[in-house]
Amino acid sequence: MSTIENDEEKINVQSLQDTKARMIDITPEQQKHLKEVLAQNLQEKQQHEEAWQSGQQQPDSDEQRRLQKVKKEDQQQKKKEVRRRIHDTCGSCPERFFGSKKTIVTQDSDSTEVESSTEEEERWKDIARTAEIPADYYNIQKLIKYIKAGNQTATIVSLCCLRDYDLRTQINQMAVQDIGGLEVLVNILECNDSHCRLGSLYVLSEISLNIDIRKTIVDLGGIPLIVDILSALSRELKTMAAETLANVCKVRLARKYVRTCNGIPKLVDMLDVSLRILKTPREELNTSDLECLNMARAGARALWSLSLSRHNKELMRKSGIVPLMARLLKSCHTDVVIPIMGTIQECASQPKFQLAITTEGMIADIVTHLHSDSLDLKTEGSTAIYKCAFDQTTRDLVRSAGGLEPLVAIIKDKNIRDNKKLMTGAAGAIWMCAVSEANVKKLDTLRLINHLVPLLNDDSDDVITNVVGAIAECVRFQNNREVLRIAGGLPALVALLNSSHAPLLVNLAKALKECAEDAESMRILEELDAVRLIWSLLKNTDTQVQAYAAYAICPCVRNAHESGELVRSLVGAMELVVDLLKSTDTHVLSAVCAAIATIAKDSTNLAILTDLKVIYKLADLVNTSEDLLRENLAAAIASCATYGNNTQELGRLRTVTPIVSYLTSNDPAVHRTTAMALEKLSMDPQNCIIMHQSGVVPFLLECVGSTNKETQLAAAGCLRNIRELALRAEEYLLKIDEEY
Repeated sequence: MSTIENDEEKINVQSLQDTKARMIDITPEQQKHLKEVLAQNLQEKQQHEEAWQSGQQQPDSDEQRRLQKVKKEDQQQKKKEVRRRIHDTCGSCPERFFGSKKTIVTQDSDSTEVESSTEEEERWKDIARTAEIPADYYNIQKLIKYIKAGNQTATIVSLCCLRDYDLRTQINQMAVQDIGGLEVLVNILECNDSHCRLGSLYVLSEISLNIDIRKTIVDLGGIPLIVDILSALSRELKTMAAETLANVCKVRLARKYVRTCNGIPKLVDMLDVSLRILKTPREELNTSDLECLNMARAGARALWSLSLSRHNKELMRKSGIVPLMARLLKSCHTDVVIPIMGTIQECASQPKFQLAITTEGMIADIVTHLHSDSLDLKTEGSTAIYKCAFDQTTRDLVRSAGGLEPLVAIIKDKNIRDNKKLMTGAAGAIWMCAVSEANVKKLDTLRLINHLVPLLNDDSDDVITNVVGAIAECVRFQNNREVLRIAGGLPALVALLNSSHAPLLVNLAKALKECAEDAESMRILEELDAVRLIWSLLKNTDTQVQAYAAYAICPCVRNAHESGELVRSLVGAMELVVDLLKSTDTHVLSAVCAAIATIAKDSTNLAILTDLKVIYKLADLVNTSEDLLRENLAAAIASCATYGNNTQELGRLRTVTPIVSYLTSNDPAVHRTTAMALEKLSMDPQNCIIMHQSGVVPFLLECVGSTNKETQLAAAGCLRNIRELALRAEEYLLKIDEEY
C-alpha cells in the first residue's frame, strides 16, 4: 500500500499549469504501475465475491430466477434514486429522465426541441458500431469500469489515462456512452475533489462535440452542476466548465437552463481581463496571466454559443458584456478575439447591441482584424459589419476606418472562394456599406463591379444573394450601370431569375429595376427576354418578391421599345397584375399600383385594364392611411381616369373625398400624385362640386407654391377646372335672372 499512497500523494500535490492539458501529468511508468494495481484490486474483489458465493447453498432454478429478479429490481431502484438526486440539484429545471423521449417547447423559438437522438443520428451510430471496432473502444470502457469500481485515487488515475485517447472520434465517444460513462462523469461533478471534477470536465468537454452526447448531458441534469462550478475559486475548473458549456450549449434546451440557473452573469465576469494581459504575447505571460487569458477565452466561447438565443442576448447586455467585448477586441491573441467576434456578430442583430457597438468604438477594432491572417477572424469580422451597417453612422465609420479595402480584397482572393461563410460575410458587408453614396464612390475606385460579376456564377445562394444586393446598390448610379453592362453582368443576372431562392429574387428585381433605367441596358434586357421573366415573379408566393418585381416592371415598360405591344404580347400579364390588387400586403399593393400607373400610359392597355374592372379594385383601396400606398394609388387613378367614363365612375364610387384627404400628408410625393389624380377627376363637374365641398381649394393653393413642377401644374389645372365650373354656374344664374 505504500506505493499507492506515494502515487496518491504525487497526484494530490501536482498542479495543473497548462490549460490545454488540464489533466494531471503522470509518467508512463507510473501509469503502467497504477493500472496493474487497479487490475489487481479488481481481481481481488471478484475473488472475494466468488468465495462468498461458493459458501452459500446452491439454489435451484426457480430460486435463482427469483434472486435475479430481486437484483434487477434493486438496480432499478438505484437508478431512480440517482435520477431523484439529479432532479434535486436544480430546482429551476423541469424533471427529466434519462430514457424518456419527450418534446420540450422552449421560449427561445417557436420550434420544439427533441431531447432524444433522432432516427438519423441513431442510423449513423448503428453504422459506426457495425464497423470494425478498434481496441481503444474496449480499453476506454475498461477505464470507465475502473472509475465506477475504484476509489478516489483510481478515479483520478483512470481519468488521467483517458487523456491518452482521442475522445473527439465518434467510436471513442460511443465507448464512453455505451457503458454508461456519461452518468458517472456527471455524478463526479458533484464531488468535492477538484482533481476529480477537473478530470471529468476535461472528458466531457472532449466528447460533447457529439450532438447526441450533448443532449444526454442535458437530460442527466449536468447543466446546473457545470454552472455551479463557474463559482469555484480554481481558474482551471472555471475554464474547463466554460469549455464544456461552449459545446453543450449548442443545444437549445441547454441555453435555456444556463439562463435559468444564473450562469450568464458568471460567464460574463470571466471576460474581465486586464488590457495588459490582452496586449502581451502569450510567451511573455506568467502562469497566473495565462490562466486569466485562457479563462477569458473559454468564457467567450461559451457566451458565443449562448448568444444563439435572443433571450440570452438581452441578459448578456444587462450583465455588462458590451464594454468587456470592446476591451477583448483589442487583444493580440487570435484565439480570444475569434469567439468574442463571433459573439458580437450574433448579438449585432439586436438594435440595442448595434447602437452599443457603435458607441463603444468597436467598428475600428473590427476593421483592424479584417487584416488578420486568420480566416475565421475575417469571417466573424465581416459578418459583424454585415449585421451592424444598417445605419448611416456605422457605414461612415467603416469607410473612415479603412474597412472597404480589406472587404474588397477578400472577394478578390480566388484562393478563398470555397470558404462560403467568409464570402457571404464579406459580400454582405459590402452590400450594406454600399447603401451610402460616399461608400459607393470609394468602391468605384476599387473597381468593385468588375470583381462582383465573376461571383454571380458561385454555387452558393447566400453568396450570390449578397453579391446581387451589392450590385443593386451600386447600379443606382449611371456610371456603374455602364460598367456592369460592359463587364457582361446583365446576362448573368437574367439567368439567375430562374432561381427559387426568395431573397435572391428580391435583390435581382432591385438590380434589374435600376439597370432598366439605362436605355442601352434595356435593349439588352429585351433581347434576353428579361421582362417576361420579371413578370413571372409576380406569381411567386413571397410578398417581397411580388412587390419588387412589380416595381421592376415600371422602368421596363416605360423604357422598352414599343412597350404597349410588349405588355400585350405577354399572355395573362395584365390579368396577373390586376389580381394582385386583392393582396393584403401594403407593400405589394403599392408596387402593383405603380405598375398599373405605368402600364395605363398606353391607351390600348388602359382599355384592357378597364375591361378587367381595375377601377373598382382601385376604388376599394382609397381608404388607406399608408403614404406609400397613397402615392402610387393616386398615380394609378390619375392614369386610369382618362379613359371612357372612368372619371364619372370613380366619382360615383365615392373616391374623391378620400383622395382629397391625401393632401393632409406630410410627404411631397403624395402631394404630387394626389394633385395629378384630382386634376383628372376634376374633368367631371360633379367631382368638382365634391372637391369644393371637401375643402380642397386651400390645399391646392399650397401645392401651387410647391417646388415640384408637376405638382404645380396639376394643382393649377385642378383649380382651373373648379373655377371654370363656378364661372359657368354664375353665367347660368345670370342668364336665368335676365330671363325673369
